[in-house]
Amino acid sequence: MLFRFILLGLIAHLLYGCSQTSDLSPANTKSVAQPVAIAYEKYQLKNGLTVILHEDHSDPLVHVDVTYHVGSAREEPGKTGFAHFYEHMMFQGSANVADEQHFKLITDAGGTLNGSTNRDRTNYYQTVPANQLEKVLWLESDRMGFLLPAVTQEKFEIQRETVKNERAERIDNQPYARRHERIGEVLYPEGHPYSWLTIGYTEDLDRVDVNDLKAFFKRWYGPNNAVLSIGGDINVAQTKAWIEKYFGDLPAGPEVKAQLPAPASLSENKFITMQDNVHLPLVQIVFPTVYARHEDEAALDVLASILGSGKTSVFYEQLVKTGKVVQAGVSHPCSELACEFNLVALVSPESENSLATIYSEIETILADFESRPFDDDALARVKANIKASTIYGLQSVSGKVSTLAYNETFFGKPDLMNEDVERYSEVTREDVYRVFERYIKDQAAVVLSVVPEGQPALAVKPATVSQPERQVVANTAEQQLSTNQTLTSDFDRSQIPAAGEPPVVTIPSFWQLKLRNGIQVLGVTNDETPTVTITLDLDGGMLLDPVDKAGLSTFTALMMNESTLNYSNEDMSNALAKMGSSISFASNGRYTQVFISSLTEHLNETLALLEEKLFNPAFKAEDFARIKQQLLDNINAQSKEPGAIMEQVKTAVLWGGENRVGLPPGGTAETVSRITLDDIKTFYEQYYVPAKGTIVVVGDMTPGQITTYFDFINTWQGDDYQIADYGDFPEYDGQQIVLVDVPGAAQSLVRMVERAMPYDATGDYFRAQLMNFPLGDDFNSRINLNLREEKGYTYGAFSAFNGGKTLGWFEAGADLKQEFTAAGIMELLGEINHYQQRGITDAELSYMQNAFTLSEALEYETPLDKASFLRRLLAYDLPVNYKKAQKAILLNISKAEIDAVAAKALHPELLQIVVVGDKNVILPQLETLGIAIKEVRPAGLQ
Repeated sequence: MLFRFILLGLIAHLLYGCSQTSDLSPANTKSVAQPVAIAYEKYQLKNGLTVILHEDHSDPLVHVDVTYHVGSAREEPGKTGFAHFYEHMMFQGSANVADEQHFKLITDAGGTLNGSTNRDRTNYYQTVPANQLEKVLWLESDRMGFLLPAVTQEKFEIQRETVKNERAERIDNQPYARRHERIGEVLYPEGHPYSWLTIGYTEDLDRVDVNDLKAFFKRWYGPNNAVLSIGGDINVAQTKAWIEKYFGDLPAGPEVKAQLPAPASLSENKFITMQDNVHLPLVQIVFPTVYARHEDEAALDVLASILGSGKTSVFYEQLVKTGKVVQAGVSHPCSELACEFNLVALVSPESENSLATIYSEIETILADFESRPFDDDALARVKANIKASTIYGLQSVSGKVSTLAYNETFFGKPDLMNEDVERYSEVTREDVYRVFERYIKDQAAVVLSVVPEGQPALAVKPATVSQPERQVVANTAEQQLSTNQTLTSDFDRSQIPAAGEPPVVTIPSFWQLKLRNGIQVLGVTNDETPTVTITLDLDGGMLLDPVDKAGLSTFTALMMNESTLNYSNEDMSNALAKMGSSISFASNGRYTQVFISSLTEHLNETLALLEEKLFNPAFKAEDFARIKQQLLDNINAQSKEPGAIMEQVKTAVLWGGENRVGLPPGGTAETVSRITLDDIKTFYEQYYVPAKGTIVVVGDMTPGQITTYFDFINTWQGDDYQIADYGDFPEYDGQQIVLVDVPGAAQSLVRMVERAMPYDATGDYFRAQLMNFPLGDDFNSRINLNLREEKGYTYGAFSAFNGGKTLGWFEAGADLKQEFTAAGIMELLGEINHYQQRGITDAELSYMQNAFTLSEALEYETPLDKASFLRRLLAYDLPVNYKKAQKAILLNISKAEIDAVAAKALHPELLQIVVVGDKNVILPQLETLGIAIKEVRPAGLQ
């Protein structure tokens, strides 16, 4: 149940992911093997609730996870989406908790919370300062035992609309996203619980009533079908006493029997075609295999890695590197009842390869696999990845608690890590060939072709299976709901537990030094896990691009991830993978960044490879040609993605289409087409120098070791450079609507923008963030509660001040139901205008102060958290004690000060309104607003 989320580009859609996950494969979850066990205590209450406790005093916080062994696989045909629907309902209050109060109480306590649903389970989780644990247990127990009295028809209707909005936003309005639904319908027989998506069908959501939903809760949400996992800075004895107090008197629910594994089975290939608003055709081949923790699962995971994971894989070598496809991969996601072996390829129209040709290429790869020997490195890579990813999973309490909860829920044993080490370590070459022959070779599969609208002839083959017409037999029998016995407790459940003494929070103790060439290094020595994370930042990034060659910084960073003078792509990838290390270059905004992660035991070797990549890029012509085509294909693909279109137009509205910052970070098709290999080499020579570089180190490493480890960085030389000033920004006479027509779009994306102040730690920007919190930067904000919870117009609405080193802007928006586009715009403007004129309430001020000050306990837990803190110090040249200054402002700021900030910083009448949607549907609405409308067509939009 995500409130704020990031829409990724085309590549993210290859592995569709949101709060509704379905992958139980140990190669892809935090339950993979590791050499270090997680200490825990497990016991069970009389009502069947399983409890797992993990004590970790490294940070003053606790993480609480309640996992119910119910997902969409427990639903009935015709009543799909219930499990996910109820995830939403669980945040709508219970007998002693008001509507939306769960979010408010946790945020007010300085914590974070969410929930997620997949095929097989639903979980709810919170991370809070350690003194707030009792409050979380009270909240979770109240909705476990006392939810139904608070379930009303009104809440039911509101959340039904919210779920439908979520489906529209995540599935129906996203290129490629509906393919998972189509594959499930064909791969599994009718009625199989994996034959529908977790989010369900809209018509099913429309069909059911509140009594259906209540019956689902009563059937599956008993304590005997749940695992309560708690980890962090806890007193075990006190925690047990609270658990008994709040959960001990809850009655058990009906008996829950385990579902038997039910892998799919196909007697022949099934070809299906899906027409979609896409630029790049896609082919996906899905073989049914086993189920989670089947004896062949590990070998199938290794097979998937060899075939299509990373630059050492067969798919990369024969399909991607040769330029035949834009991207290709193989995965083996597993769920409780079944696993699927996925082979996916995106084909560039410019490659002159059809889907049929690529399908034939994949068939040849599979036919030749048994005659193509693979070396021991293939097995070593998989095993190293398991070790490294598991150790990295130990860096947060939430990671450890999630692992324990997952293993207990599905396999009845929280600690399976050593078993996983063993089963993956024992996979042999013969095992890989055996599972290939049994599950893949000459076996039937579902073959899906995703083609542009109106071009079914581009499919691999004509469809042999049409989309099945759903046969739903209406259940006319009245739901028989047993009468709840009146539950009593020996304490007053209506009283919110008081928090304990606030934990003492201190910023991480860090060290700093300067290398001989002037690079400043900040570091935190942290030996909680045997890992080291390093970030090298070079100031400038995309700001160094010539406007007519926008994307040069991005292109150069991508080339730095390619071959070096002494290593091929495959050799470098293999060397890193065998150690579980990673090195990646990226251009992010105004910085070129190099990210390095390594287990401590392999740090020397990893840094030797960094030296090779940093100082000896090969810049081969064939790599250049391939990367350029991939960039162009990705840009063209984004021309079909509403979220990417919105970002492009919004950016141009803010900064101007002729200004570098007004163009996409990766450039446009026109600017990228102009970039030459010589441009890449020149950019590298001029800007990959230490003059504006900084380094952050977090992990099992002391400052005294820097001289040894970073000796090669010390010798790095290069002339300083200047970052050019911005060009002129556009000026507007007044408010206007900038409309982009996307025919057939399922939603209207609306963003309202205005340039604002850049980042500062204690000045106008910081105060504007405080002011905006109750307006649109919290689940319980005015904007979100209005448009999502009251009106049902959207899955989520927000406002935010975004600030960088030299630029900033204000933004508000939502992805709206098309029929409420104009109404949603009016509500957004109305909320901003009302807040600008009347300001914050006393209750909102207190809530904001608590949320910002108490959350500090969560800010420095992981190495990435610590690195983020240090990078902020360097990027903005902040004083070490800036957090103390912020806290003083927070605790002393008054309503009058916040109101003054709102009056000064919010200008609803000047906001430029960008709308991306189906013009034929929404233009008549927009014309009623009396705001000037300007229609634009972004570069590349077809």
